[in-house]
Amino acid sequence: MIEPKTLHYDLITAPIITEKSTVLSELNKVVFRVPLTATKPQIKEAVQALFKVNVVSVNTIVQKGKTKHFRGVKGRRVDIKKAIVTLQDGQSIDVATGL
Repeated sequence: MIEPKTLHYDLITAPIITEKSTVLSELNKVVFRVPLTATKPQIKEAVQALFKVNVVSVNTIVQKGKTKHFRGVKGRRVDIKKAIVTLQDGQSIDVATGL
């Protein structure tokens, strides 16, 4: 039998740390990379279970992969799904330390 915590770790692939996500962290928002098949309720449940915080809302973005040329051969980057998780006031997640 698969542990429920294992499923939560599969949903939250990695935190996204960029300038834009750092600005969002001041507004109680955290950005995570998630699988393309993940839904908003699944992401909300996973973040609440893993980090012990209250999630107000979840917004998702699908970033389409760019077409690139490498040594004259066309290639395509993979599509990425991002989840912007809004936390309740007064709560935070320190993504630099990990789990």
